[in-house]
Amino acid sequence: MKKVAILLFLVSFFAFCQEGKQEGVVHYERTTFWVNIMSRLTYLSAEEKDRIKLTWGSTDEGWKQKMTLAFNENQSLYAYGEENTEQGWSGRKETFFLTKNFAAEHSTDYIDMLGKTYIVDDTLHTPTWKILNQIKEVAGYICMKAETVDTVKNQKITAWFAQDIPVMAGPERYFGLPGLILELDINEGDVTIVASKVEFKKLTNEFNLKKIKGKKISDAEYTKIIADFIKDSIKGERNPYWGLRY
Repeated sequence: MKKVAILLFLVSFFAFCQEGKQEGVVHYERTTFWVNIMSRLTYLSAEEKDRIKLTWGSTDEGWKQKMTLAFNENQSLYAYGEENTEQGWSGRKETFFLTKNFAAEHSTDYIDMLGKTYIVDDTLHTPTWKILNQIKEVAGYICMKAETVDTVKNQKITAWFAQDIPVMAGPERYFGLPGLILELDINEGDVTIVASKVEFKKLTNEFNLKKIKGKKISDAEYTKIIADFIKDSIKGERNPYWGLRY
């Protein structure tokens, strides 16, 4: 009986510690290192790549963007931060909202891409993660390492997630780990998304989006658009990521 009582106490204590850590907003800084990205372009010669590194390498501190992730145990919304004045080539503010409903196993993403606004509406497709035995601190939380692969863009994805925050949300289109993703590394440092602050609070209207018009497509159709554009761009010796999100 004594062992059972101790076990019940530990379970109750753990639940108490987690209470209040399932709802709030994460503030991230997304940094894109264009020298790294351009150095991977297969159509460039070694001389051209060396010239890019020589010209930009010493001053490339990355292109920084503020991002936010509103989350609770049932849903999440990833978007540009309010202080970010991100604009597309047309000069208007870019549409970029990634929403996930974990309870309904559904996602709806609103993305400006290649001159159009797409609404990618489909069931959740959880990445295949490999959790590794490595830890580090991110934004004051001890995080574990996990890896997956984006087979369309041929990118290695490394995530650091906090089990102390028991929700399966994360930045970009990545989620599905036993804890909130606080850091994401795309293709060994080409792009990094790092949490600067986790703000626990009761959410009110964070998940309420105004009606957005666009072309509705499935996840498979979205993937094909990206794959075809990358293939055509490389064939035409153009950097596909001037038009696509890396």
